Amino acid sequence: MRLALAPIPFFWSREAVLAFYDAIADTAIDIVYLGETVCYKRRSPGLADWMAIAEKLASSGKEVVLSSLVLVDGEAELKATRRLCDNGRFPIEANDMSAVSLSRHTPFVAGATLNVYNEDALAILADAGATRFVASLELSGEALATLRAAGPPGIECELLAFGRPALAYSARCFSARNADRGKDQCEWVCEREPEGVLVRTQEDDAFLTLNGLQIHAAHPINYIAEIDTMRRARVDILRIMPELRDTALVIDAFEGVLQGRYTVAEGQNRLAPLTGGQDANGYWRGAAGRSHIP
Repeated sequence: MRLALAPIPFFWSREAVLAFYDAIADTAIDIVYLGETVCYKRRSPGLADWMAIAEKLASSGKEVVLSSLVLVDGEAELKATRRLCDNGRFPIEANDMSAVSLSRHTPFVAGATLNVYNEDALAILADAGATRFVASLELSGEALATLRAAGPPGIECELLAFGRPALAYSARCFSARNADRGKDQCEWVCEREPEGVLVRTQEDDAFLTLNGLQIHAAHPINYIAEIDTMRRARVDILRIMPELRDTALVIDAFEGVLQGRYTVAEGQNRLAPLTGGQDANGYWRGAAGRSHIP
């Protein structure tokens, strides 16, 4: 199994982004996804910056993939997607069917937001040039194993193994609405919340996180104890979401368990400062996504 780092989903400053990837170059991560996936208005870093970061990571031995926007609903987003697909250097993670069309017959990664739930959909994407797909969040281990057994051969499978997943998307901006602003007059309010805006229930339980056009879970998925079952389901790559606090710790925990340096219990203990004991494996077990099943 290899380890992949998802694109940064939140709005960090350009300086924070550059420092983050400088540190990632020295970790055991195998694959790094780069780019703005949430909002085309977030233009810092821009494509030139992403390309420079990509070249630096590639020179350190990382496989680099440029990720497209998850929602393309206007000409500006389409132009940004076309520029990304025409970069001429690095493969694309297509997170919208427009990116699939623009990347057709050029090898690409099919992102989780393409919602592959059966072998027919996977075969269509493979025929279009997909060499890897990121499994849909809601798929259980059993369902993914069935999909892998019936799907086309030769295509890799990647699965989110740690991080707060995006649960919903909207053409409207949740962060702007929360600040009582329109999407076009947002003044990049999301930059003030580099880990999103936490939403709590009336009982004061952490529930969701607002992040631009996306709503994330409040607590992370954590499949470190599911590595053996993921292997049996033919998962090739474990995806980790970037953490503002200590992504290197997450990478080390997973790499340590994969390589036998840590037991699963030791890996869990290393992740405890980030999860606070509140993580989820429900989707993989075929239960409610936010649940934790021992």
